[in-house]
Amino acid sequence: MLKAPYSDTTELRQAIIDTCIEMNRRGINQGTSGNISVRAGDRMVITPSGIPYERMTPDMLASMPLDGDGAWDGPCKPSTEWQFHLALLRAKPDMHAVVHAHPVNCTALAINREEIPACHYMIAIFGGNRIPLANYSLFGSNSLAHDVTATMEGYSGCLMANHGAVVVGETLEKGLWRLEELEVLAKAYIIARTIGTPHILSDAEIDEVMGSVKSYGMKSA
Repeated sequence: MLKAPYSDTTELRQAIIDTCIEMNRRGINQGTSGNISVRAGDRMVITPSGIPYERMTPDMLASMPLDGDGAWDGPCKPSTEWQFHLALLRAKPDMHAVVHAHPVNCTALAINREEIPACHYMIAIFGGNRIPLANYSLFGSNSLAHDVTATMEGYSGCLMANHGAVVVGETLEKGLWRLEELEVLAKAYIIARTIGTPHILSDAEIDEVMGSVKSYGMKSA
């Protein structure tokens, strides 16, 4: 199991591919709509655009300087979403992975342009009393990168209007864990609304949880 901080190695690149495949296996992404990046020294390694995960090989992933303007190295173009991946890694130096996908329940709420309120205490693992919603902008655009990064200030995940969801992780493994938790929260919130009116936890209750979840997660985090 790889631990951050990462170096750009074949092992790391294969771990990114394996995480993409696992994301689909768990049902939190479909096809090639998701993308993953990691911080590797002063560069970002990111999945290529439009290539099925099962056909990806480590050499296909693109490498980009974190302080660059979009120049990349590799035989394949980076994901079309590279701009918000780069922006998030720049804005959150303590995070080493960005995981983006179109989980069905997260996306359903994003289509309705709804945040997820504090319907469950696990909301606190994302940094506050809600899962915020980033404004809609064209995929792959500068404005989307700006909106996502601004929305996630102080948070480790958000929904993206009419698009999907994105999270950051202290490690690649924790990024996947956080995205799956986000989809579970979205699904539970939707189901709860079909059988009644969800009870929303107070700010004081969430603050109490946040004091207890700082070390919550996997031992490898």
